[in-house]
Amino acid sequence: MSTAPLGTGSVVLITGASSGIGEQLALQLASRGARLALAARGADDLERVAEACRGRGGEAVAVPTDVGVEVECRAFVDAAVERWGRVDALVNNAGVSMWARFDEIEDLGLFERLMRVNYLGSVWCTHAALGHLEASRGRLVAVSSLTGLTGVPTRTAYAASKHAMRGFFDSLRIELRGTGVSVTVAYPGFVDTWVRRRATGPDGQPLGESPVQEDRVMSPETCARLILEAADGRKRQVVMTARGRAGRWLSLVAPGLVDRLAARAIEQGR
Repeated sequence: MSTAPLGTGSVVLITGASSGIGEQLALQLASRGARLALAARGADDLERVAEACRGRGGEAVAVPTDVGVEVECRAFVDAAVERWGRVDALVNNAGVSMWARFDEIEDLGLFERLMRVNYLGSVWCTHAALGHLEASRGRLVAVSSLTGLTGVPTRTAYAASKHAMRGFFDSLRIELRGTGVSVTVAYPGFVDTWVRRRATGPDGQPLGESPVQEDRVMSPETCARLILEAADGRKRQVVMTARGRAGRWLSLVAPGLVDRLAARAIEQGR
């Protein structure tokens, strides 16, 4: 199983590629000469990213896709295979968020929406791409969150979807032993993206402004670099913050302390 970095000629599929972490993953891979299939709902923003990737020396095709719809996930993978005949990596990055206490939520359809996009979208894209990844002995990448490792207040629906991602990809990794396909799960903390401004509030509407101190959190460029380093090395996972790494061990010996730290992180917005 090769640990050569994804680069010239590698065919990489990225969901949620129109902004934030997905955009940076695309740009950094384009600089390596990768061939990129980019998925997101916003066609104009997606084409803007694809054009920027071409300007960096990569090849890129924009495939407007709603990963919350199974048939669109399969069409996205089919479009990439039709274009290049193979898949070397799939990065399941698309996601939506929320920011509300459970007892304040007015429409519980929020839970279904987040599960469809954050969890089922990853399942559907992975199922469509898996045979091609087995043929190339490729790489599967899932962009989860520290919220996928612990409970976090105001994020019940989001945490549930990210915990589901973790369970799915950890289980799939075991099933894929011996196939040459690696499974890497990334656990970022707060990253300076638009996802929180677009997060759903208790009334079901986007927040419009971020509750986080965006100037004090990780940049999407750094986050994308760490994800690619982990994918290149076919690592099992990458936990991106010291607080996240410490929290994993503290949860074994002092789970109540981890609960308090999670609450404080939300209160402080960083």
